[in-house]
Amino acid sequence: MTGEIRADAQTGDCGCAKAQENLEEFVRNELCSADFTEVREHIAHCPDCRDEERVSKLLTEAVRRACTEPAPADLRAVILARLSQAHGAE
Repeated sequence: MTGEIRADAQTGDCGCAKAQENLEEFVRNELCSADFTEVREHIAHCPDCRDEERVSKLLTEAVRRACTEPAPADLRAVILARLSQAHGAE
């Protein structure tokens, strides 16, 4: 990034560092509402972070499209068995 924007409590801007740290979760809609709002507001005003968001969305979508094959049945069985064991151990 060239024009890094620092966090500013007065404007509510979380800054480039926090936006970049939370970008993947932001793109996947996995942030709590407060963090999501902060990152969204930052991206709306920061061209560099907005570009990073676009790239992240493109990569996320490309991976999603590439991973359409279901897992092999034997792999699914092993994973489900291990999850059951782990859950039973709690």
